[in-house]
Amino acid sequence: MLIKHCRGYELEKEKPNTSEDFFNRSEIVFEEDGQEKTFHVLYVRYFDESMNEFTPYDQDPVFTAGSREVQFKDLVALSCLLKNPGFRHRKRIYLNSRADFASYFQDLDFSKLPSIFEALENKKSYDLRSPLDFIVQPQ
Repeated sequence: MLIKHCRGYELEKEKPNTSEDFFNRSEIVFEEDGQEKTFHVLYVRYFDESMNEFTPYDQDPVFTAGSREVQFKDLVALSCLLKNPGFRHRKRIYLNSRADFASYFQDLDFSKLPSIFEALENKKSYDLRSPLDFIVQPQ
């Protein structure tokens, strides 16, 4: 799988009576078997405020890769795809449960995530050979 882009952003209200401003969207664009796909994760924005409960990060930006400041919301779709490779066949998921959200960060090797974003900055893509490379294996 060739990762081409990871980004996240805050949704904004389109109409005054909607609740988009309570949510963030994270997306990852990747190529698999010659076909480009995009996977979206819609999640409750409140989870950004508690990122230190799920990750070793305390605040945004979580790290810098080249000239890019990587935000927590840029990592969410990537983390979901690494933890559940079956999401390659889905277009989107919605996360509103704290336990479900936390499960996508459990046992991730956070020290390896910057390498993906550095490759995206420098080479415009990252060749993901195995998601297991980013999961901490029991000793």
